[in-house]
Amino acid sequence: MLAQFIGVVLDGIAYASLLFLISVGLSVTMGLMQFANLAHGAFAMAGGYMCVYAMQALGLSYLAALPIAFLFSMVLGVILERLLYRRLYSASHLAQVLFTVGLLYLSMGLAVLLFGPGAQAIHLPPFLQGQIAMFGTQLSVFRAFTIIFVLIVALGLAFVVRWTRFGARIRCSVDNRAAAIGIGIDVDKVMTYAFALGSGLAGVGGALGVQLMGLDPSFPLKYLAYFLLIVVVGGAGSFIGPLFAALVVGVVDTAGRYYAPVLGSFTMYFLMIALLLIFPHGLVGRAR
Repeated sequence: MLAQFIGVVLDGIAYASLLFLISVGLSVTMGLMQFANLAHGAFAMAGGYMCVYAMQALGLSYLAALPIAFLFSMVLGVILERLLYRRLYSASHLAQVLFTVGLLYLSMGLAVLLFGPGAQAIHLPPFLQGQIAMFGTQLSVFRAFTIIFVLIVALGLAFVVRWTRFGARIRCSVDNRAAAIGIGIDVDKVMTYAFALGSGLAGVGGALGVQLMGLDPSFPLKYLAYFLLIVVVGGAGSFIGPLFAALVVGVVDTAGRYYAPVLGSFTMYFLMIALLLIFPHGLVGRAR
């Protein structure tokens, strides 16, 4: 019984790792730009489809396809930020929501046109297949790889935010945009770089998620509520908050589906509502 519970928790952590990797970019977008980007999941979907294309059409290995998915989503983010998003930074939240919802459905239609309505599949290399013994239970090698991969990315991201000049500019811009402009920080450039980084992370998260979360044209809409919950509960503009929120969402959702499938996602949403009532500004957020 204990081994079974540990297995569910480990599966939930692997799932949470992917949710965090995709959602952290949205946290930056909402915290730094004050932009309600409901189309953020489209960048994850783009990364997933690019991974599938790189493996099936270009014959690349899975590990080689991951950085390509990152770069593709990052470049796509820069293009869309420069051409479209930037025009709506000063618009109302309603206009931002309507624009990004339209972009969301446009990306879904484009995915159907290019790849068809069905789910995509990839073949993992042999060294990522099979099971390993961990804490008295069995965990798939790919889930263990996902957890380690996201942990390395999270540590690298924490280092960039805490110890580099770019990270200091992001923190300053999130804390007080007017003050950042006043001391000579090019906030517009910081916003572009942050948007590109968040889009790239979402893309590699989508590539990793092909195996665990599935990939079809409905992906950005299917997981939209999850991404928003993680950012809102964790605190927009924070990196640590979304990590904690993703762990809660991933473990609780996995445990709920395993132990009480009849309830569906009720357990997870109920907990999220409770956390929002207790922490109205997010787990690590601050009143604005």
